[in-house]
Amino acid sequence: MGHDNVLESVSNAHEAEMAKVAQRCIMAALDHSRAPKIILMEEGDDARQAPTIELPPQALRAIADLLGLMGQQQPIMLIPQKHELTTQEAAGFLNVSRPYVIKQIEEGSLKCRKVGRHRRVEFQELMRFQKTQQQKSEDALQRLTDLSQELGLGY
Repeated sequence: MGHDNVLESVSNAHEAEMAKVAQRCIMAALDHSRAPKIILMEEGDDARQAPTIELPPQALRAIADLLGLMGQQQPIMLIPQKHELTTQEAAGFLNVSRPYVIKQIEEGSLKCRKVGRHRRVEFQELMRFQKTQQQKSEDALQRLTDLSQELGLGY
């Protein structure tokens, strides 16, 4: 994954607040109307001469999500859904070791394709795997909670 997909994070509280306000405006527009365009204006501009941009609601939601992350001053990386990662990149994304990723591939839990001798994991597959692992963790935690309540351990 190259660093060309990494967006520079918002550097100060003023820019973060601007992002939060812009997110709220977009979400309000999406909630209260079906208007497919937003008018961008500089202060003091005439609304009739301001440039307009027409976007599908799904794109506006994505922009609102992006602004929300910017408002929290979180680092952001854009990755195309069909992007393929190396096993090392997949391990970094999942915050696990490369041997663990390879073990999951060999067990069939994580799908990949081979390019020569190298394995490539689609980002979409990585997201599916991560969601499955998260669900397994939540289920195990729930079972532990239920068991501790049955045994009267006070949790």
